[in-house]
Amino acid sequence: MDHFLYRDGALHAEDVPLSEIAKAVGTPFYAYSSATLLRHFHLFNDALAWSKPGHLVCFAMKSASNQAILKLLGDAGAGMDVVSGGEYARARAAGVPGDRIVFSGVGKTREEMQQALTGGIRQFNVESEPEMLVLSEVASAMGVTAPITVRVNPDVDAKTNEKIATGRKGDKFGIPISRASEVYAMAASLPGLKVIGIDVHIGSQLVDLEPFRLAYRKVGSLTEQLRSEGHEITRLDLGGGLGIPYERSNAAPPSPTEYGKLIEEEVGHLGCEIEIEPGRLISGNSGILVAQVIYVKEGEDRRFLILDAAMNDLIRPAMYGAHHDIVPLIEPAPGAEPATYDIVGPVCESGDTFAKGRTMPSVEAGGLVAFRSAGAYGAVMSSEYNTRPLIPEVLVQRDQFAVIRPRPTFDDIINRDTIPAWL
Repeated sequence: MDHFLYRDGALHAEDVPLSEIAKAVGTPFYAYSSATLLRHFHLFNDALAWSKPGHLVCFAMKSASNQAILKLLGDAGAGMDVVSGGEYARARAAGVPGDRIVFSGVGKTREEMQQALTGGIRQFNVESEPEMLVLSEVASAMGVTAPITVRVNPDVDAKTNEKIATGRKGDKFGIPISRASEVYAMAASLPGLKVIGIDVHIGSQLVDLEPFRLAYRKVGSLTEQLRSEGHEITRLDLGGGLGIPYERSNAAPPSPTEYGKLIEEEVGHLGCEIEIEPGRLISGNSGILVAQVIYVKEGEDRRFLILDAAMNDLIRPAMYGAHHDIVPLIEPAPGAEPATYDIVGPVCESGDTFAKGRTMPSVEAGGLVAFRSAGAYGAVMSSEYNTRPLIPEVLVQRDQFAVIRPRPTFDDIINRDTIPAWL
């Protein structure tokens, strides 16, 4: 469910007509619904209410990292899953305390470790023995103890896009679960580290619960094994990855409630604190991208809808072959004839294509369209390719909206360059 609905023939974000935002900020732009963000967070939070030792829903801010979104979720009680020093700094700047920040990622640097240990951290999800050795050195030199989980790779196929699967034995993430005993023994022997739990994450955009069940069952068995070997396992970080319906015609993926029930069935008996790291399901349907039609162009054997948004604004279709429903801001009249388009942007390469042979309500030059389900991995993956300014982000709350990232001017972009004195 989201809060982008037609009212009186016009697409709204909560109580604000999107055409009103377009007039104020220009196109293209991203718009987010506060109500949808909070609703999805609370669905996950409520789904883990059974966990008596406690639980924490850490928003995977790689999916959407604007300060306003982080503050909205943080104020509601969310933790943050970060994968870089920059994300850590963003989370802290948004007011999220260190004891609600989990640091993931395969390539943490010494500087990032120092940053998090100085500013406060809930735990590091350690991905390898070399990383463990470096973290031990850094923490010992600082005279502090770093709380850690070890990310295990359970060799479970998440049955998702090849580029976002993370739990198979050939993926770069974590240590093989078959080597967990020796790696945990190593962790226990190192100064400056305190083992508190286990971490696992098998991929993104999963629409079937069975891969989660297989992975969590392995984590449950590993928990009992490690405890028998003398390790104190009190926390399970079970990652994220639950998918969303990118096409409204799709069957609904499993709900956070069903996901929470599965977690309880597989690991609830262990008495561990539960952490999860959802991103896409919280932010994906909470945001849309609005663009204007520049031209409708007749080709040899097809019709092109040329938009002012491009692959640099929303890279998912070009990178992953991803689908986004694209709808006009003005609701089509009953019985109106649809049209079929290749929907493209103005960037000078053929990869700048959002959809081919897409049948949708007919639109004309100057008309506005919205890309649904664009709140996750949209703005965060955008770039200034072709010296196209990053587009504005707007947050809506009921009948008001605010620009939470302005569109830079060409001067803003150009003035970041420095020409050497010898030129």
